[in-house]
Amino acid sequence: MVEQSEASGQLPETRTGREWVKVLSEYREASTWRSSFELAVTLGPFLLLWGLAWWSLSVSYWLTFGISVVNAAFLLRLFCIQHDCGHGAFFQNRTVSDWLGRVIGVLTLTPYDVWRCTHAIHHSSSGNLGRRGMGDIHTLTVAEYRELTPFNRLVYRLYRNPIVLFGLGPGYLFYFQNRLPLGLMDSARYWTSAMCTNAAIFVAVGLILYFGGLMPILLIFLPSTLLAATAGVWLFYVQHQFETTHWDEEEEWQLHDAALKGSSHYVLPPVLQWLSANIGIHHVHHLYSRIPFYRLPEVLRDHAVLANENRLTIRESISAARLHLWDEEGKRLLSFAQARALVR
Repeated sequence: MVEQSEASGQLPETRTGREWVKVLSEYREASTWRSSFELAVTLGPFLLLWGLAWWSLSVSYWLTFGISVVNAAFLLRLFCIQHDCGHGAFFQNRTVSDWLGRVIGVLTLTPYDVWRCTHAIHHSSSGNLGRRGMGDIHTLTVAEYRELTPFNRLVYRLYRNPIVLFGLGPGYLFYFQNRLPLGLMDSARYWTSAMCTNAAIFVAVGLILYFGGLMPILLIFLPSTLLAATAGVWLFYVQHQFETTHWDEEEEWQLHDAALKGSSHYVLPPVLQWLSANIGIHHVHHLYSRIPFYRLPEVLRDHAVLANENRLTIRESISAARLHLWDEEGKRLLSFAQARALVR
């Protein structure tokens, strides 16, 4: 039997984004016990592996580096918990969530209040061609790209090059850009967030240097943070940059439909799905960001139509890295070569 909408008798496949929001509201309640457990099984191994890596410096630098690579995965998961805190989805008490997010922000090199604001802007404008530029991957339309000067085309091509986006970009973003409240420079609140986070990071790095010297920085701190940053940037990219994503001009844009159609369901192996805190179920997250990450699989189990929406495999996501321009007429993301062929 095909599931029917309780309210209107509609087939689930015909629900709009706004109608899905009403359905998903049933999953918004966080469990204090479950959230505490998820924090413990993430922060505990992270600290344990940090200590193990430090101890292994006296055994083998390669062993230290290997442990740090593994620990990057737990740092990524901590960022995902920080992400849920920013949405008020991790603990029911917003104050507790915010302060936990601020503490984790020191580990992830991310000023929590600055990030929470820019990320909220991302959620409120995702897929809106008239509101690009804050908390998103810079994306031009085919028509906009054609109007650029040759030099500006080169700049855009360099920006969208995988070497820049996933090689140089993550380090720049987390080590340098996050040190200032860019886009929010006129607010004392966000300067306070950035500077307090910077001060805490400075003290932590100073203590590491004092007690362990340079090698813990080079073999533990830098590898784990850089790899976690790279994985995080990749996940953010594939969540919205795929061929059938969704963009509209301001007058045609609708928040909930953009959330449903413009966010992917990134299908990952169970281990990677756990380490990324189910962030691949991004279309559901964008539809209702107050759902705790550990309840997102529950949504897919109860609503199979959402499990099949915007599915993106790892192989498909790698192919999506070559798509850079939005075709407003064809409603799809194109590569530079496809855009040239379109002109011909």
